[in-house]
Amino acid sequence: MTKQEIINTFDPSQPGLADATIFGLPFSSEQSEIIIIPVPWEVTVSYGAGASEGPEAILDASFQVDLNHQDFPELWKLGMYYAEIPETWKTYSDKYKALAQPIIEALEDGQDVNQIPALKTDLDAINTVCRDLHTQVKETVLHWMNQGKKVVLLGGDHSTPLGYYEALATKHDNFGILHLDAHMDLRIAYEGFTYSHASIMYNALQISQISKIVQVGIRDFCEQEVDVVNAENGRVLVHTDSDLKKETFEGKTWAEQCDAIIASLPQKVCISFDIDGMYPWYCPNTGTPVPGGFSFEQATYLFNKLAESGKEIIGFDLVEVAPGENDDWDGNVGARMLFHMCGVLAKNNGLQTGTKIKFPR
Repeated sequence: MTKQEIINTFDPSQPGLADATIFGLPFSSEQSEIIIIPVPWEVTVSYGAGASEGPEAILDASFQVDLNHQDFPELWKLGMYYAEIPETWKTYSDKYKALAQPIIEALEDGQDVNQIPALKTDLDAINTVCRDLHTQVKETVLHWMNQGKKVVLLGGDHSTPLGYYEALATKHDNFGILHLDAHMDLRIAYEGFTYSHASIMYNALQISQISKIVQVGIRDFCEQEVDVVNAENGRVLVHTDSDLKKETFEGKTWAEQCDAIIASLPQKVCISFDIDGMYPWYCPNTGTPVPGGFSFEQATYLFNKLAESGKEIIGFDLVEVAPGENDDWDGNVGARMLFHMCGVLAKNNGLQTGTKIKFPR
């Protein structure tokens, strides 16, 4: 069937089709405007694990998401497709994560890994395989971009979007990252891992096309990260959770704060959303939860304002969702945030998402 024939016969009020793609949608990759690339990777995690299971948890939960979104009621008609990826991504994540743990333990014991030949060999192998992953992600993203698709990345830990940013950098010569997170992620080769989840924004700074990173919700950082911020001379702007809350306690509204955040971004923007930026009760199983944060609605409000600001959203990543052992809550939250962010991306890029639903009250 043609895409229009599918739209005419598909009932969005029913549960998602079990044999369909993400959100239970019946469209093929060719018929979908948005391609979602899952990257089930968490080789360098040093605290809580499970981020590599995040994409699958979000996929499973997505079938229960109602498609009649208040802000984007016709978003589903555009099509969102959960891309197929190499099986080696998950296999290698498990394999090299196991190799990383003795390295992390040795460092915690105060040992110099460079003086332990077996661990140094494993460390070098991990850095190599992580670089290979980023190259493959970049190639995958460009494959879909070159077909005219809007492409988003679904992690995995926060190291996973580096190849995505590199792909965007081949298409855009100047863009910024709106980074929502509890952590700065500006550590340099954290625990010896060049491509650590805690180093993603430092590694992003090595991409010359990224002219600014604006961080929101930060509440954990180290001295080295502060030094990196200061050395970048305004290329990294930081809105800590403490500063944002102080402003609200003293009368500044979230709307005003969002306006200031958006005004500081360049014309083209990629959103990077680590789910631990929100209050921990939204995704309690994320790997490195920190007290404080912002609400689901604050995040979606910021994204909506960005979409309507006149700036161009060129992509986004959503990372660090980790499912719980006994419930589907984290995947549920992740799926709903993913759906909303797809709506923001689509609307901002001039795709038809429908008119916001307004109820009598």
